Amino acid sequence: MNELNIPFNTLPMMINSYYLHNLNITKTEQNHLPLLKKVIDSTGLFPSEYLEGMMEDYFTNSHSDDVWITGIINDSPVGIAYFAPERLTNGTYNLYLIAIAKEFQNLGIGTLMIEYIETFLKQSNNRILIVETSGLSEFQSTRVFYQKRSYFKEAIIRDFYNDGNDKIVFWKKL
Repeated sequence: MNELNIPFNTLPMMINSYYLHNLNITKTEQNHLPLLKKVIDSTGLFPSEYLEGMMEDYFTNSHSDDVWITGIINDSPVGIAYFAPERLTNGTYNLYLIAIAKEFQNLGIGTLMIEYIETFLKQSNNRILIVETSGLSEFQSTRVFYQKRSYFKEAIIRDFYNDGNDKIVFWKKL
């Protein structure tokens, strides 16, 4: 029973609006790590115990070029992204990781985080953002996500991750 007298077809829009208006994107802090591991676990992208090692340089080296950001709703991390400059390039960055907790996917949070990254990089006079992902069928929605945001499929490196698992490289001019 819909006690609020709100048409059911408008509920997803209202839910999205609530989350998007309450999303705070900030630099990742060490105290975010336990909940960010849960975000990673919910996505199944990789074992969450790798996260701490991936972030070590960011937390220990004040001159690190790594950028880690966290999407937070109601004081709880729900998304994470990691990007860094490509070595030996001028203004080219690679988005190495973007993950949204499974229960918060398809609400527009990933879109806001990638828009934040693009704006951040543009304001710093960077030129290009590349993203690499798997060619496996379970990553189809990931590839569509980037294509819908004007990323062009720039390259396919066959059998990169393993036999039958290609690397797909997406490119966007900022």
